[in-house]
Amino acid sequence: MTSVRIESVSKKFGETVALDAVDLTIEAGELFFLLGPSGCGKSTLLRIIAGLLEPTAGRIFFNDRDVTGQGTEKRNAVMCFQSYALWPHMTVEENIRFGLEVRKIPKLEQATRVAEAIRQVQLEALARRKPNQLSGGQQQRVALARALVVHPDCLLLDEPLSNLDAKLRLDMRAEIRRICRAAGLTAIYVTHDQKEALSIADRMAVLNKGRIEQIGRPQDLYLRPGNLFVASFMGETNLLTGKVVGGADGMVEVETSMGRLRSSTAPAGQGGLAAGSEVTVSVRPETIRLGDGGSVNRFEGMVHDTLYLGEVAQHRVSIGADGRATELKVFELNPKFVARDEARERASISIDPADVVVLQR
Repeated sequence: MTSVRIESVSKKFGETVALDAVDLTIEAGELFFLLGPSGCGKSTLLRIIAGLLEPTAGRIFFNDRDVTGQGTEKRNAVMCFQSYALWPHMTVEENIRFGLEVRKIPKLEQATRVAEAIRQVQLEALARRKPNQLSGGQQQRVALARALVVHPDCLLLDEPLSNLDAKLRLDMRAEIRRICRAAGLTAIYVTHDQKEALSIADRMAVLNKGRIEQIGRPQDLYLRPGNLFVASFMGETNLLTGKVVGGADGMVEVETSMGRLRSSTAPAGQGGLAAGSEVTVSVRPETIRLGDGGSVNRFEGMVHDTLYLGEVAQHRVSIGADGRATELKVFELNPKFVARDEARERASISIDPADVVVLQR
């Protein structure tokens, strides 16, 4: 298995800075995600790792081998694009074999490798079909098999599921993880879909304007974002500005527009915050308890504009007097409380201090 090390990699297109001194290490065998909004530099970084683009500055290592000046074929890094790029006149089997023929692999070994790749992606019954006879999910599996068959050191996936419908995307997430695990591959996966990354990544990096904002496990980035950008990008959250008014026993107290919030989650790397510090508080909608709850961080409010989705209801809850009320998004799993469009119903909410994430401004 191959680790990938990126050292101070920058890339400019004219005066536009696409990547700005990026440092990153991807461990051997990891399924690593590059996540961020359009234009953040994630696809540019993937192409530099693949050898399809040259960095303006910096170096790329596969294990301890400097591959910065090498082409794609010498790196043995294989890219899977969102368009699949299958030959329409070739069968599934022929598409998968194509890369082996280019590499002059002996015919007997080709047959063995192709059969194994088809088995890995579970397409044995479709080997004689052509791409136009396959569904989108099946075509994506062919593209994966074509990449696997050459035994790559690193598999690079550029938004491979973006052309699939919602149901197929869900099915293929699990398949990609299973295939990468079974093959023992180091895989680097680019997406802007947070759910996709959260569901299958070992670790991920969130990029913004050519820089890495935070690196970590999916649960760490979601529950403990390191800054305001990561908190707002990774799913939905309520953001409240405030000022630290004190703290003791591992707690920080923040005065916000809805009242005083207690938090047991200080900013990453900080032992505490001085009184008077201006901060932003992040509270995920699903962590807010509606109705009976704890005695800490408890508020009275009005529930209105409920969106009922069956397994979850999305409420808007106003805390405080009209004209000065703070509005929160609250997600209720297996909902029992449904406010009708014409009604405003009073309810209490509570928030666990562990779910109140304090971010430095």
